[in-house]
Amino acid sequence: MPARFTDAHNHLQDTRLDPHRAELLRSLPAIVSHAVVNGTRESDWPAVAALAREHPWITPSFGLHPWHVNTRTSSWKTALLAHLDANPRAAIGEIGLDRWIEGHDLAAQTECLRSQLAIAAERDLPATIHCIRAWGALADALASSALPARGFLIHAYAGPAEMVPGFVKMGAFFSFSPSFLHERKSAQRETFRQIPADRLLAETDAPDLAPPPDQNPHPLESPDHTPINHPANIATAFHALAQLRATPIEDLRALIATNFTCLFGA
Repeated sequence: MPARFTDAHNHLQDTRLDPHRAELLRSLPAIVSHAVVNGTRESDWPAVAALAREHPWITPSFGLHPWHVNTRTSSWKTALLAHLDANPRAAIGEIGLDRWIEGHDLAAQTECLRSQLAIAAERDLPATIHCIRAWGALADALASSALPARGFLIHAYAGPAEMVPGFVKMGAFFSFSPSFLHERKSAQRETFRQIPADRLLAETDAPDLAPPPDQNPHPLESPDHTPINHPANIATAFHALAQLRATPIEDLRALIATNFTCLFGA
């Protein structure tokens, strides 16, 4: 089998992928050696767990996303711990902070983020962090929280380049998204030229964050015919990152496989 790619962040459980999931799960192992599938709320954690039980190349990740903190039940942490106990290979994610969403409650988001980071630190589990328009708040929360010794991922990193060294000192990895190929994402591309090699990962965030149509070899639609991101676009992300960093694709693939194992395990 030819060398394959690692996808550090996606959402294969997402209902937008329902019509395609069976075919994706059949075809993806030829392209992807490991993928981290992230839950975002209590209601989708069982689907993530089921995918991981059936497909050993999937690492399950359970977390309360900042978009869903206001839907959490009083027993959300108990449910999270139960999923972690039942899935020894699990990570924590997707968690984080987001000031972009309408009606955001940053205080509640921060409380949930800190609670989940504490669990990750206590169990030394990898954590995957989402952040939009809250970079200072995220830096403050990380600096004042216990963090997992193995590190954490800031997925689809779109923060300021000057904040990268501080996040690295705290243990951050950073994943490159195929959506960074959009013309308006030149700042993100430039940032990923500078990120230390031992902190690089790649992701799809499928079904979100698709590449631009003219650089998308795997067009896909949700049931309502909205374009969505195909998880096979992990190859697009790798090839774009290799070109961006002037690195042979096989060297980059080996480097990122090592980084992936360092953070998420084999």
